[in-house]
This record gives sequence, C-alpha cells and structure tokens, in this order.
Amino acid sequence: MSEKRLTNVGDLYSEHHKTGKRLGRSFMEDVRSELFKNWIGTGKDILDLGGRDGTMTRHFLEGNRVVIGDIDVEAMARAQQDYGVDTIEVDLNQALQFEDESFDVIVLAEVLEHLPYPKVTFGEIQRILRPGGMLVGSIPLAYHLKDRWQVLRGRKLWVNADPTHVQFFKYNELLEFFENYLRVEDVISIKGGKKAEWFPKLFARDVAFCCKKAA
Repeated sequence: MSEKRLTNVGDLYSEHHKTGKRLGRSFMEDVRSELFKNWIGTGKDILDLGGRDGTMTRHFLEGNRVVIGDIDVEAMARAQQDYGVDTIEVDLNQALQFEDESFDVIVLAEVLEHLPYPKVTFGEIQRILRPGGMLVGSIPLAYHLKDRWQVLRGRKLWVNADPTHVQFFKYNELLEFFENYLRVEDVISIKGGKKAEWFPKLFARDVAFCCKKAA
C-alpha cells in the first residue's frame, strides 16, 4: 500500500528526522504509548498521521489495522521493514487521499505544531473519521509560565525549539480549536510536573488529547 512521491517538503523532513537522532526515538514514549493504547483499544482501523518510522506506532499495532501516513518516505520505509506496517505518503497541507469515513482512529502525535494550515488538516480528519471515531495525539504548548519567564528575561519564545514548529497554542486556544471539529474527551498534561496537573493553563508544557467525532 506504499506510494512514493518525493517533494521538497518530504526531503526537508527526511533530513530533519536524521538530525538529533530522531529516528528510533519518540518523545516521552512510555507515557504517551500507554495513554494512546488505553484510548484506542483493539479491533480498529487506524491512520497514524506523521508516524514516521513507526517508533510510537508499534505500541498500538497489536489487534489493530494500522496505516502510517507521512511525508517522509525514508522514515516510513523503516516502519515497513521493522514492523510490517502499511504506509502511504501524504501531504497534510492538502486533501488526503482517503474515502469519507475510512478510519476508526486517527493518531496525530507531536504533529499539529508542524502544520502551517491546521484548518485544512482538521477538516480532512473530520471527513475521514467514522461516526464516533477518535482522534488521539499530543502537542507541545506555548505561552505557559516557563515561556513567559523566558520572554521577561529577554530571550526569544521557544529559543531552543524545533525549527519546524509553526503553531504555538495556549491551553485554552487548543481546546477551542479542537471543538470546531470534534468533541474533546480528555486532555492530560504529560510535561510540566504536578503543578501542570493541577493548573494546566499555567504550567502544562505538553499535553496528550483524545477527541471524538459525533456518532
């Protein structure tokens, strides 16, 4: 089920994923994998958008039918080789090549922050999810207290951030964005410590989320 359609953006991400030893690693893998597995369950048709080399995908493969969609064809080749998962090249800035209501679950893990046109992507996610279908994922947040302190110290916002990040959501803004497309079921702080669990609007630095499409 694999396609190959090289693009400049695809080449960019292929090179980007090779830097900093990003392949074979996944941010907070233990924490996120447990959350995703619990939310997803089994017996599902899953599309993992931005699944790269399958490092996170492997945790919810068992008992499910999974396709990775990504623009980095080299990373997906590793997913095919290592985990036998189906892959397809996708450009998340355009209409996706799937029929309406094709999937029970879509995974968007540490991807939303990279999307220049998130409204396009979420319109497509809403279209290809089945009624009652689920979106699970995670995203780093911006404008929490640590970011604000950086600015007060005269440093640029997210001075050490990934240069491919183009979206910077506050906690409330993220939930409001989701609600335009899907119903928010759960949002869990995964970075920021105990204070982030109690006061996510102020301290959460990365969150995992579960949203559902109306049945």
